[in-house]
Amino acid sequence: MFPILFRIGPLTVHTYGFLVALGVALGLWFVFVQARKQGLEAPRIVDAGFYIILISLVGAKLILLFGNIGYYLRYPGELLSLARSGGVFQGGLAFGVIFALFYFRRHHLPTWKVADLAGPALALGHGFGRIGCFMAGCCFGRACEGPLGVVFTSQYAHDLTGIPVGRPIYPVQLFESGLNFLNFLVLFLILRRRTFDGQVFSFYIMNYSVIRYFTEFFRGDHPDSVFLIRGSSPFLSLTLPQLFCLLGLGAGLFLHFRLKRKRRA
Repeated sequence: MFPILFRIGPLTVHTYGFLVALGVALGLWFVFVQARKQGLEAPRIVDAGFYIILISLVGAKLILLFGNIGYYLRYPGELLSLARSGGVFQGGLAFGVIFALFYFRRHHLPTWKVADLAGPALALGHGFGRIGCFMAGCCFGRACEGPLGVVFTSQYAHDLTGIPVGRPIYPVQLFESGLNFLNFLVLFLILRRRTFDGQVFSFYIMNYSVIRYFTEFFRGDHPDSVFLIRGSSPFLSLTLPQLFCLLGLGAGLFLHFRLKRKRRA
């Protein structure tokens, strides 16, 4: 764990925040460059991206709050921890998509053309964000018996996030980070060869749903209330995020075939 990147006098730069900011900056840069190549209004699209990110952050924290409302009612002082948390990514994605559809329509931006640029940018930014999670000790993995385990030793980390110390756990944050970077490359290749608008974004939804469903098997930070089915092993269990992944996969497939059929028509 490496939660603090550096200090300069009273200024403390946290590794998680730095990596999230880096991911956002690179994602917006990618959108700007690709929008210019496609003859779109690059500055307006970057403005849209900035507002969508803000709404997504608020949405992610709201989903985290209401998903654990009982805990925060018992310990209201922990509400301040929401400022340190990235929230629930799927909640942020849902809020961001809804706001984006409103914003694009209001400013007469081609919805699916812009969404196709947003998909790879989201995957790129999320890859850096998950490295930040690893550095901060949040979203940690379950116990690992094999050679992939990593050991955290900071009691401060345990007090802050509840991460187990002194025993190997799966570096699930790095698993998801690597898969998000791979998703970025796949989506970028699809973007260069797409045959209809919305194709890249629909693949983003499908690909991320599969990624998150898989990595959920290695998560160790979920309370019992998150499990819809608690089997004898993680691979026989089902969590609420995995249910959202199944719904997301279905939505991505529906969107893909609907837009493809619309293009043919």
